Amino acid sequence: MDFSWMAWTTPTTLFFVVIFCLIAAMAVWEYFSPGGNPRVGILRFETTRGDRLFVSLLGSAFINLAWLGLVGPNLWWGLALSVVYAIGVFRYV
Repeated sequence: MDFSWMAWTTPTTLFFVVIFCLIAAMAVWEYFSPGGNPRVGILRFETTRGDRLFVSLLGSAFINLAWLGLVGPNLWWGLALSVVYAIGVFRYV
């Protein structure tokens, strides 16, 4: 296969390094605190850490899609809003 169209530029490499570091940090967190403690948040049902991660990723995808459609291709503020949303989900849900 010819992958010459895929350029390993600095932003691409940085993206994959950040993703790898996040996965490694979550693996260490899971090793020391397996499964997390299920808790009842503002949604009034029991959620685990994995449930909250899924909700935050799904919500962040919608936030960035809405930002892209309403504001334009400058996604840095959409990313910041997604991080605030994810912190809120992990804190209160």
